[in-house]
Amino acid sequence: MRLGLNFGYWGSGPSDNIAIAREAERLGYHSLWTAEAYGSDAVTPLVWLAAHTERINVGTAIMQMPARTPAMTAMTAATIDLLTGGRFMLGIGASGPQVVEGWHGVVYGKLLTRTREYVEIVQTILKREQPLEHHGEYYDIPVKGGTGLGKPLKLIVHPLRPNIPIYVAAIGPKNVALAAEIADGWLPVFFSPKRVNVFRKSLDEGFARRTDGKTLADFDISPTVSVVVGDDVDACRMHVKPILALYIGGMGARGKNFYNDLACRYGYEEAAKTIQDYYLAGKKNEAIAAVPDELVDEIALCGPRERIKDQLAVWKEAGVTTLICGAGNIEAIRTMGELVAT
Repeated sequence: MRLGLNFGYWGSGPSDNIAIAREAERLGYHSLWTAEAYGSDAVTPLVWLAAHTERINVGTAIMQMPARTPAMTAMTAATIDLLTGGRFMLGIGASGPQVVEGWHGVVYGKLLTRTREYVEIVQTILKREQPLEHHGEYYDIPVKGGTGLGKPLKLIVHPLRPNIPIYVAAIGPKNVALAAEIADGWLPVFFSPKRVNVFRKSLDEGFARRTDGKTLADFDISPTVSVVVGDDVDACRMHVKPILALYIGGMGARGKNFYNDLACRYGYEEAAKTIQDYYLAGKKNEAIAAVPDELVDEIALCGPRERIKDQLAVWKEAGVTTLICGAGNIEAIRTMGELVAT
């Protein structure tokens, strides 16, 4: 099991993040990852980090598909991969209806159909075997009904790698199956290694549909995991609970919240309902207090060094190949580097 480091959104300042990135590289981390919602984008900070490191891989977790045409994403991927000497990994995802429709002004639509078309177009562009032509439900290239001057084009630059790894963020059953079918890796959030059975059927279905012969052994399972090191386990958990309360309670409307659904699939139906009720009523502190300790311990690594060391085995046994740490300080990053190295 190798380590990644997730910077999330750009918040703590370029100098701090650069120092952290360089320390992760020194410690032998495999990759650095950035994210986006409706603040900082994922690409600009990633290139900034890549420019201040030498060997470590860089990935997006995630670039929002509705924010960019697939052709733009392919251009970006090819450019970063060239600039970094082949260090780029393309993580994409759909985001949620509130952001897609409320921020980007794009109809959310059919998640599976959009993702399948998107990945197919990106792969076609990067392979550069023929001019791009795609006529699907979401993407019509060259578009019909325009000036009539559009024609199939081929990427001008030659990608350093025509097979830049593509990762798909997914937690829903059908989307997880799609990731296993068409992607090189999977980016689950709030992944519980104790609940692999929740995802096993979807993964099996996806690999059964693959046409390139790749199996689970070729697939990078890369969850982002909060890591909080400290002597007081409860205090460490309190760094994670507000995040869980936000996502389970407020990242989506009632009846359309993927994270709430995931908590229910893990067996926390009552807690998920309570958290959402409080959060949507504006009672955020009560929502945070309603997050079970057991749920935090399933999806995060909290507490003293030895406690975290004891917990790592279950992540390896679950088949996690890249554990992407959501660690906000040097101490946690060094602790994980030392524990996984040993």
